[in-house]
Amino acid sequence: MKNIKLLSIVVPSYNSQNYLRRCLDTVVQGGQDVEVIVVDDGSTDSTAEIAREYCGRFPGIVRLEQKKNGGHGSAVNRGLEVATGTYFKVVDSDDWLDILDYMSVLSLLRSIGSVDLLITNYVYEYSYNGKHKVMRYSNVFPQGKVISWDSMHRFRFDQLMLMHSMFYRTELLRQCGIKLPEHTFYVDNLVAYQPLPYVKTLIYLDCSPYHYLIGRAGQSVNTQVIIKQIDQQIKVTRMMIETFDVFNDIECVNLRRYMLFYLSMMVANSVTHIYIAEDKGLSCKADELWDAIRQRDEKLYTELRRSFVNSCICFGRKISPRIISQGLNLIKHIYKFS
Repeated sequence: MKNIKLLSIVVPSYNSQNYLRRCLDTVVQGGQDVEVIVVDDGSTDSTAEIAREYCGRFPGIVRLEQKKNGGHGSAVNRGLEVATGTYFKVVDSDDWLDILDYMSVLSLLRSIGSVDLLITNYVYEYSYNGKHKVMRYSNVFPQGKVISWDSMHRFRFDQLMLMHSMFYRTELLRQCGIKLPEHTFYVDNLVAYQPLPYVKTLIYLDCSPYHYLIGRAGQSVNTQVIIKQIDQQIKVTRMMIETFDVFNDIECVNLRRYMLFYLSMMVANSVTHIYIAEDKGLSCKADELWDAIRQRDEKLYTELRRSFVNSCICFGRKISPRIISQGLNLIKHIYKFS
């Protein structure tokens, strides 16, 4: 009988030769409980050769999937298609895991039987100054206890459950039918949002296995990159909005409140970068986004529009786009998210 792995770790990789080894050196430490699926997304460098090297060094643990270039979402889709582990995790090829906290995660997953979602902290690693910041959820969830969304507390302004903090049950992801768009940035938000209503049991472990590198040249969270790719940011935001009728499909009040918060932050992120670009060719895109939300759901439009962050953006726009830009820089300085 084929041995079922505890955890599938998918490593989407495109021209990752400069940092893939660091990532793989950490994820293979899970041993035979883990399968590491390196998805080479049409790389033109030595990514595939490095992956093959690790396949040889860690047989039964590392495997290579190669495909035509389709972007990060396409690589995650392939990983989910072939994953055999009970649980599923995406680790980007320029990120890595802390070994001790990774071992704590595996120990918990072995002991709890089955839950739909494990949530952990994660760490921002700033390449430009060598500093880091831990994003914790100890104020939101009880530690080490299987709960439902009813036991979740409120999130702070600087908190969202991101893909980096989430270990899903693999079959739940398949059951919810998640399919990420190709050649699109910011799809990690879909992974962190779309499966949530399908999650009935979850557990929080107060450790920080995932280290998320910030500041690499050309990274998608860079302000100028977001402005350049604003159509993709808007596309993902609209996909999230269209996934559910939040007011009628989501029964749990706590979960509905969190999902509205997430949507408000996605819209705010989109319109903020449109306004600070001060580009007449882009300025209409914010109004188009708001109009699309209003046409879909008047109640949702009103809720998102009056949220604290979007109310501040609307007020700032009336005065000067420079105020919005200064506000964004202040938020980044306070919360260290880029």
